[in-house]
Amino acid sequence: MAVQAMNKSISTFMIIVAGMLFSMSAMAYDGSGLWLPAARQGDKATVISDVKGRKAAIAVQELRDLWRGGESVTLRIKRDKSLGAEGYRIIPGDGNVTVTANNATGLLYGAYHLLRMQSAGVGLDSVVTEVPAFDLRVLNHWDNLDGTIERGYAGESLWKWEELPGKISPRYKDYARANASIGINGVVLNNVNASSRILSREYLEKVKVLADIFRPYGIKVYLSANFAAPMQLDSLPTADPLDKNVARWWKEKCNEIYRLIPDFGGFLVKANSEGQPGPCDFGRTHAEGANMMARALRPHGGKVMWRAFVYSPADADRAKQAYIEFQPLDGKFDDNVIVQIKNGPVDFQPREPFSPLFGAMPATPQMAEFQVTQEYLGHANHIAFLAPMWEEFFGFVKPESLGAVAGVANIGDDDNWTGHPMAQANWYAFGRLAWDPSLTSREIVKEWLPATVYGGTAMPDDVKSGLEEMMLCSREAVVDYMMPLGLHHLFAFGHHYGPEPWCNPEGARPDWLPSYYHRADSAGIGFDRSPSGSNATAQYPEPYRSLYASASTCPDELLLWFHHLPWNYKMRSGATLWDELCRSYERGCITVSDMQKAWTAAKPYIDPQLYTDVETRLATQARDAQWWKDACLLYFGEFSGMPLPADVTAPVHTLEQLRAVDLGITNFESPSTSLLNSKR
Repeated sequence: MAVQAMNKSISTFMIIVAGMLFSMSAMAYDGSGLWLPAARQGDKATVISDVKGRKAAIAVQELRDLWRGGESVTLRIKRDKSLGAEGYRIIPGDGNVTVTANNATGLLYGAYHLLRMQSAGVGLDSVVTEVPAFDLRVLNHWDNLDGTIERGYAGESLWKWEELPGKISPRYKDYARANASIGINGVVLNNVNASSRILSREYLEKVKVLADIFRPYGIKVYLSANFAAPMQLDSLPTADPLDKNVARWWKEKCNEIYRLIPDFGGFLVKANSEGQPGPCDFGRTHAEGANMMARALRPHGGKVMWRAFVYSPADADRAKQAYIEFQPLDGKFDDNVIVQIKNGPVDFQPREPFSPLFGAMPATPQMAEFQVTQEYLGHANHIAFLAPMWEEFFGFVKPESLGAVAGVANIGDDDNWTGHPMAQANWYAFGRLAWDPSLTSREIVKEWLPATVYGGTAMPDDVKSGLEEMMLCSREAVVDYMMPLGLHHLFAFGHHYGPEPWCNPEGARPDWLPSYYHRADSAGIGFDRSPSGSNATAQYPEPYRSLYASASTCPDELLLWFHHLPWNYKMRSGATLWDELCRSYERGCITVSDMQKAWTAAKPYIDPQLYTDVETRLATQARDAQWWKDACLLYFGEFSGMPLPADVTAPVHTLEQLRAVDLGITNFESPSTSLLNSKR
């Protein structure tokens, strides 16, 4: 868990600070190593180890190539139950650092921890002990077999299925190394909207190649499974989980998988959601469906991660539906089933309250699902450092109540993996918080920035602080210029890029439209989830139930999530709701301008190519922030009938111009440029 410092001070050891590690010139940073530096040239570090096997060999090689501390490093197996299967201990000494663990996996993680301290310029003057908070720390890829990625903004899929198993990309190993370096130990290779073909023999032989590459880095492979696979692959007449032939099919399929991949992790399943097949199609429950698959996996030690992302147009409040369907099933799932729940009750919005399903199923293992890719946060055009969002979540949902965490990956085949160079910070932060959810966002950003953006440069402290604040305020800026005060889902239809609070395409389901959520009218704005509305607040435990139920006690940041309030409602600040809303949008635009200034100040200390890339994207982000502000305030202003407060600048667009923008776009390289420049 958190670093534990022993009282004794060992002054003989200090990791050399970042400014002495490399040349004093700006680092040429392309992002291909995530945070890991290039291998050192010349003499290699002295690493002592008699531990056998591929994992230990990787740990030794990483330290020989990258360790610059001056001291030798010893890797040693030392039995210690307190360290568990993946924990480690780092012990400084006179001229030598010792890393101990119960096995080679722990030694590999310990080696990466030592290198992480080095890159951040952190001295090791006491013993470090680390044990992960969660046994399973998994990335969910929404990659399709045709190479596309659903909600992917960094190129095509890493997995070149048409080339496998014969041709193996060197990036597969690089990817495994990057994940191991931040403590991720599981990967779901394919989209939750799964093609059954992934379970065919043809594709399982391709999956085996990836599993073999990932295994030495401590990573297990999982697959998203289509519940109707028996029907789609082998023409069974049904996928009813209580049908003996269906159960036999899954048992035989699992046997086939484990013959190829002995350490296969299991299945991730999206069932009876957004058109995906599931047990409810046959009159069965989610528990009956999950348990049937879990029993096929059980002899091999596999797990089923069963997603709780379900909703239909029938209920009056989409935010309630996961709880309604799953909470009554508590205690009915087999113990190798874990229910995977999105962090919020709707769908990865820039801000949501925590899902009330967390903690509501005490007899059922649960795991949190976060979105690392920025589907609702500006895709690969906006800086939105998400550690503060996840830190906020863990302030409500205690880590000990969860069995695992998952992150929907933001990784594609772009050279820097994530499209926006700064979006790598979210992949990094997810791994770090999955290992240790007690870490703060500031601690994480202080690790990531010197290891990547300005590693090795003599950057002034005030410039460093400016970059840290740029990252730390970025998510809140997105909330302010997109959907402040608890507003949510105001996006354009389908692709979720850009504002369209008036969106109303013919034939669309109501719960896919912004008006379903903002409910703006002449009387006010917001979704009434109080006891006088949908009563979604009743799903929350105390003290949150009472806190959210009354507008007078509901936190400002969630006010319009839980309440429909008059435009002249008096806020805690003394301002009207309308004025507070306007100032939030204005504040978001100002914050992005401040982010641009912080980046400009860092120009002399940053690789020119990286600088220009981020500078261009920040310009897009500033333009988009103005777009969001204008669209929302002009549209909602038609309902409020109230003027902008004097301290809020006037829009630069008209509502007519913004309504005329065609948001039916598929290329997100820099959409706002083409969308808005002609509309100014």
